[in-house]
Amino acid sequence: MLALLHTSPAHVPVFDALRDEDAPDLELRHLVHEQLLSRARELGPDAVTADVEAALAEAVAQGADAVLCTCSTIGGIAEAAAAPLGVPVLRVDRPMAAAAVAQGDRIAVVATVASTLEPTADLIREEAGDRPLALRTVLAEDAWQHFESGDADAYFAQIAATVDALRDVDVVVLAQASMAPAAARTTIEVPVLSSPRPGLRAAAAVVG
Repeated sequence: MLALLHTSPAHVPVFDALRDEDAPDLELRHLVHEQLLSRARELGPDAVTADVEAALAEAVAQGADAVLCTCSTIGGIAEAAAAPLGVPVLRVDRPMAAAAVAQGDRIAVVATVASTLEPTADLIREEAGDRPLALRTVLAEDAWQHFESGDADAYFAQIAATVDALRDVDVVVLAQASMAPAAARTTIEVPVLSSPRPGLRAAAAVVG
């Protein structure tokens, strides 16, 4: 069984649908802890370390063979907490980061929550190793308020407009899982990568 640690209930149907398409035999269990993101935004990601560890322990206690953290803000903390749990803990955005560095050196990270920008940029640098990158981070201004109000159309439209305004990039990374549908709305002529599908596929492979 794969447990998914979410910071928004909006992710539950997204990952259920991807499971149905890509790994229909995979059992999922969703754990939603919205306060992890709100506290990380307010106090910084390190402030929620103990809470992330507790959520992961909860997943293992419920029988998880692996845990996939779908929140990019706390993904690094979740990965770092894996050792004592006895099961793999994956962050949903690592496969996306690996794909980004494989496609070019000029990488733009776009997010709708500022707290996600540096964790995602750090992950991309980690995946690049010693290779120099022209990496920039871009906040889609005002988009998050649309997500919080439930206006998905406005949310995705704002993200797409931010991406399409970018210049001199080889690849664009959508830092948050919630942003994935916006990729289909962009017109920029470079790859626009999102995390849910490759992240779930990687976790499904670990579970076997």
